[in-house]
Amino acid sequence: MNLIFASGNHNKVLEIQKIIPKNITIKSLKDLNFNEKIPENEKTIEGNAIFKAKYINNRFNLNVFADDTGLEVKHLNGKPGVHSARYAGLDCNSNNNIQKLLKKLENIENRKARFKTVIALIINNKIQTFEGIVEGYILKEAKGYNGFGYDPIFCPKGFDKSFAELSLKEKNLISHRSLAMKKLIDYLS
Repeated sequence: MNLIFASGNHNKVLEIQKIIPKNITIKSLKDLNFNEKIPENEKTIEGNAIFKAKYINNRFNLNVFADDTGLEVKHLNGKPGVHSARYAGLDCNSNNNIQKLLKKLENIENRKARFKTVIALIINNKIQTFEGIVEGYILKEAKGYNGFGYDPIFCPKGFDKSFAELSLKEKNLISHRSLAMKKLIDYLS
């Protein structure tokens, strides 16, 4: 089976390719020579995932899946949430987002947070969604160099290392994205 992963994020593509079984071939947007930015204007993580999958499905008429992920911090009432990628502004980068979040949590004891991923799959024009959540907390400083996004400041529950301190193999055993992907793989089986 061939599936398009509606993402231009190279790190996400690498994570997914390590999880997916060999009988499923994943192609990225780069494989389609698609370099546009897909809008993320929906009010929910699920809404963004569905919109991105529909956008590529309508454009290329191919089986596709898309994801959207948000970091939800308890003290901030679930923010940055759906705005995680643009938390520090439209032209921000991961470091800007991390610095803004650490500043907001300065002197805050309750640092509980969770990563939430929703994957929207479209096969034969039928939409199915899959959710993965990993609980944890926000560290007081960035640690580690693996991963991307908020990984250096997110410590999953039951661990004493940030996602960025874990190897990709270790992260894929517990991450929000891998949990959602496992549900998608089960659905396809």
